[in-house]
Amino acid sequence: MVDQAVQAFLDRVTHRVRRRDAATLLALMESATGEQAAMWGPSIVAFGMYHYKYESGREGDAPAAGFSPRKAASTVYLADGVDAHPDLVGRLGPHTSGVGCLYFKDLGDVDLGVLEQLVARSYTAVTTGTYGLRARDGGADS
Repeated sequence: MVDQAVQAFLDRVTHRVRRRDAATLLALMESATGEQAAMWGPSIVAFGMYHYKYESGREGDAPAAGFSPRKAASTVYLADGVDAHPDLVGRLGPHTSGVGCLYFKDLGDVDLGVLEQLVARSYTAVTTGTYGLRARDGGADS
């Protein structure tokens, strides 16, 4: 059963392709993470949480996986960073990327099996307790 806040957010997606892709990502990420979706802020659908702590003492919690149906593209968030998975990212199909995000114009053109493996691997990396830094802060090896 989908959380009411998540469903209400997804019901407001007006772009036909983003709405379809949001339904696909919801099912894919639930399968990949074993977590139920929850809202993280006003526009990110999150799956599970992880705790990070820096050498400086700064720490916090963040989604272990997530997505957002943005106007320009569907965004998939990978907490351990896109560069941590070059073998899978190279097999996805059409996308662009940032440090911790993948952007998709149409998931119909993407290998969803590879995307599910990618989300599952990233989720496992940040929830097993061996990961310390978020992708935008330099990754696990910084």
